[in-house]
Amino acid sequence: MARVIINDTPVEVFKNATILDAAKELDGVYIPTLCHMNLESFNVEHRVGSCRICMVDVEMQGRKKMMPACCTPVQDGMIIRTNTAEVIQARRIVLELLLSDHPFDCLNCPKNLSCELQALAKEFGIDSLSYKGAMAEYPIDESSKAIRRDPNKCIMCRRCETACSDIQTVGTLSGYGRGFRSVVAPAEMKSLSNTNCVMCGQCVNVCPTGALTGISYTRQVWAALSDPTKKVIVQVAPAVRVAIGEEFGEEPGVDMTGKLVTGLKQIGFDAVFDTNFGADLTIMEEAHEFLERFKKNENLPILTSCCPGWVNFLEFQFPDLIHIPSTCKSPQQMFGAIAKSYYAENMGIKPEDLIVVSVMPCQAKKYEAGRDEFSNNGVRDVDYVVTTRELACMFREAGVNITKMRADNFDNPLGESTGAAAIFGVTGGVLEAALRTAYEWVTGDELKEVDFTAVRGLEGIKEAQIDIEGKMINVAVTSGLGNARKLLEKIRKGESNYHIIEIMACPGGCINGGGQPFLHADTDILEKRMKGIYEIDKEKECRKSHENPYIQKLYKDFLGVPGGAKAHHLLHTEYYRKS
Repeated sequence: MARVIINDTPVEVFKNATILDAAKELDGVYIPTLCHMNLESFNVEHRVGSCRICMVDVEMQGRKKMMPACCTPVQDGMIIRTNTAEVIQARRIVLELLLSDHPFDCLNCPKNLSCELQALAKEFGIDSLSYKGAMAEYPIDESSKAIRRDPNKCIMCRRCETACSDIQTVGTLSGYGRGFRSVVAPAEMKSLSNTNCVMCGQCVNVCPTGALTGISYTRQVWAALSDPTKKVIVQVAPAVRVAIGEEFGEEPGVDMTGKLVTGLKQIGFDAVFDTNFGADLTIMEEAHEFLERFKKNENLPILTSCCPGWVNFLEFQFPDLIHIPSTCKSPQQMFGAIAKSYYAENMGIKPEDLIVVSVMPCQAKKYEAGRDEFSNNGVRDVDYVVTTRELACMFREAGVNITKMRADNFDNPLGESTGAAAIFGVTGGVLEAALRTAYEWVTGDELKEVDFTAVRGLEGIKEAQIDIEGKMINVAVTSGLGNARKLLEKIRKGESNYHIIEIMACPGGCINGGGQPFLHADTDILEKRMKGIYEIDKEKECRKSHENPYIQKLYKDFLGVPGGAKAHHLLHTEYYRKS
């Protein structure tokens, strides 16, 4: 332990702690930060000290020095002052220098009112520029159709680089250039569409400014809602309902499903459906595919394919394993395919006159919806994707506070779902849902205990063995692409004995997607969102996908059987090697 004095108050902390850690032990001591990021649940702490906003006065062995609190380890006997006039002035100068090379277009910025740089400028009362001179000018990159990169707003905090390289191990973003021309960017300042970016959006979640944001399609959605020649329907992903309430002051994890449905109807959608219907459909196809491969003992382990960020990762980084993921489309795309065929046919609507909007926790879903293979005769299965944050903006624009809404039900036939579908929103949920159905299909017996708790939790990699009629099925669950890499390397080397693996690109799964309300490094919020998802599952009368009556009717009236010709044509896909 180290004993230090902060603002005349003694405090004792572990010797590997920083001054910032020590200050957090005391009430009433606040040290501003910009570059610092602490994600303890994912074993990552970003301590580069690049912004210098956290400067403090440190006296040690009779010598005084100003040091960055976020990356300076404590030493026994340190005397630290966080609020002297010299400290405040140093922070102000650093902040004003950052602002001197930052566009003053806050009203037009997607991060307006959620920008950490803007918030600090308000705290310091900065309303004009003290330092004027040349400003960096870079082109804005919207080539990916999912993530918008504005290097003019980069403050070189390098949090995005940590998320991209250390957590996700993708390595798209890094420091580029020198001095005044330095910026975080892809190599050679390439556009994101010409890199190995997987569009997971974790860089967007950690960026403190508007340098990295999602590309919004809300204007196109409003235009579609105003077009009398179009019928506009919407689907809502499971992770959205336990997070969107945070945008309106609710606690994380509160289930907003019914109020969310009412809000969507109030802003003009012709029908409000549930992506969970698509999730139940995914289990029908994926469980069937798994059992077929398991019987033949070929192309194992099967990898779940619901997450487009992880699929992109595979296509770029592990093209030699392209034969083992499930060929099932994601629930979003399955829903879109069924909406533009089965639903459109029953409603007497031409597919080109039906607009399908998705509300997703994810930036990669925007990229996925635009993939060429997810269209039929030039008509996309899903037309527009908006994130949880963007839908909250739409509600505020329309003057709708969903916390004040009465609860309503999803429309049918594409609105009925089971508890198995709800848990798709958390890491381990897809695998657990598949096991519930696979068990009953193999044994013919009712599975009375449907909770496979061994695959639950926020741990990066979870392993378990499931006994189905004496046959041991080895399963694994991983979230975060850095953890996925570890498992994929084992498969590549022939060291894997798994039969089925669930992979999610975002740490914790969709509840931590790149389009969810910002966590601000508070991983306790993830625990609450996860708990909310499992509560939805627990309260459902029907908790197994194959027992969904509307899914059963869909197969009887339209698709035939799981894995059949029509189902394969509409609900399955293929993958491509990318360089």
